[in-house]
Amino acid sequence: MNQAEVKAKSDDPLAFLKQPRSENLKRTIAERRADFDEIYIAKESNELAGQASRCLDCGNPYCEWKCPLHNYIPNWLDLVQKEQFDKAAELMHETNPLPEICGRVCPQDRLCEQACTLNTGFGAVNIGAIEKNISDRAVAKKWRPDISQIKPKGKSVAIVGAGPAGLGCAELLARNGVKPVVYDRYPQIGGLLTFGIPGFKLEKDVLQRRKEFLEDLGVEFRLKTEIGKDISIDELKDNSDALFLGMGCYTSVTGGFECDPGKGVIKALDFLIGNVNQQHQFNMPNFPYHNLAGKNVVVLGGGDTAMDCVRSAVRQNAASVKCIYRRDKESMPGSPQEVKNAMEEGVEFLFNRQPLSLEFYGDTVGAVKLAETELENVDQFSQQNSTRKTFVVNESKTSNLKADVVILAFGFKASPADWFEKLGLDKTDAGLIKTLGNQGESSQLQKTSQEGIYAGGDMVRGADLVVTAIAEGRQAAKDILEYLEV
Repeated sequence: MNQAEVKAKSDDPLAFLKQPRSENLKRTIAERRADFDEIYIAKESNELAGQASRCLDCGNPYCEWKCPLHNYIPNWLDLVQKEQFDKAAELMHETNPLPEICGRVCPQDRLCEQACTLNTGFGAVNIGAIEKNISDRAVAKKWRPDISQIKPKGKSVAIVGAGPAGLGCAELLARNGVKPVVYDRYPQIGGLLTFGIPGFKLEKDVLQRRKEFLEDLGVEFRLKTEIGKDISIDELKDNSDALFLGMGCYTSVTGGFECDPGKGVIKALDFLIGNVNQQHQFNMPNFPYHNLAGKNVVVLGGGDTAMDCVRSAVRQNAASVKCIYRRDKESMPGSPQEVKNAMEEGVEFLFNRQPLSLEFYGDTVGAVKLAETELENVDQFSQQNSTRKTFVVNESKTSNLKADVVILAFGFKASPADWFEKLGLDKTDAGLIKTLGNQGESSQLQKTSQEGIYAGGDMVRGADLVVTAIAEGRQAAKDILEYLEV
């Protein structure tokens, strides 16, 4: 758009009627099934500006409040509308250290876009695609925020975990002159962003570019370094002014089923990490590649991890891929968009089925015994999906579903390290770290029971969204800056 067109759109309060929401274009299904590249096609500048012009600039921006990071969404949409893309990227980075990643993996259909005022029959502003495209452009041209006026404070913070929470904490500390040193046992930053999310949702060079960005800001990474093995927790504490723990939840929930890859029963995370390990030659010995070519694959679970597994199995040329979920489609905890993508790519869904047992033929799994379920009343446990229903299992209606491989994708629980006891950290019965702010005992929301030690992300709240982990990492950075009095 030229400047006259931009002004005309900005002055037109009914622009959202004249220009409908632009859905994200995807590569063909045949192309998608053949590789692990991202499926969405980048939008052109004029399309981004046109979509941004649809924003009503609400007096009370519901999209901003719904976002756990409270991103300045209407403000940077206005800059995009004016094609001031660098300024828009700069504003994005004021509240979010990983905008191009959130633009890819955040469930906008449950957060900002769901809350958009136009999502009442007119089609929400395409916030996620705009965020992804604008931040991608900025990072690709090596845009960096101006930190020339920031003076080093002579303080350092050790951060354990290079996932979303750790990166969120590190970036904000670096912007305030405190030296963050991030430790992670894996060979690349990102945690589950790198090793748990397949490339068709988040290509791994995106993480490498973000690593270079953070290093230019002053973040130091010490990868392939396991605390308690390669360096002691005492050494970490002695050499740092504060400590942040953002190690996530990596222990798989198995639903009572015995996992044995040799018998064809695999944990979801082991399958996904093994896939990334093989594709990018990270040479991690504990995560072998599971080749599903020609196999009848059954995935148990209905969240985003289950969708990652079924869509990965399709790309490995499995003979058939079926997803089993115990409620109906509307009650699934994962992103509706991911379910749609999986269906497009040939995944078969069996709803209202409860797995009862695994049937073995000799030394390998041969079938899953399923019972039908019947939905009852709506319960109130989930704010993200108010239509979720309770169910009862009808064991008089059972069937056996053929399976050469079964992948268990029931979610994750706490992964407390051995050295947590040495630190004296308070934990919940579920093994999650307690923070004083969550207990209402302190204004420092991410502070643990031990002086100078902070925690955030999944290891505090349980398995949750990437954006909530980033938000807690940033809050921890604010708490640490106050603690260090810098």
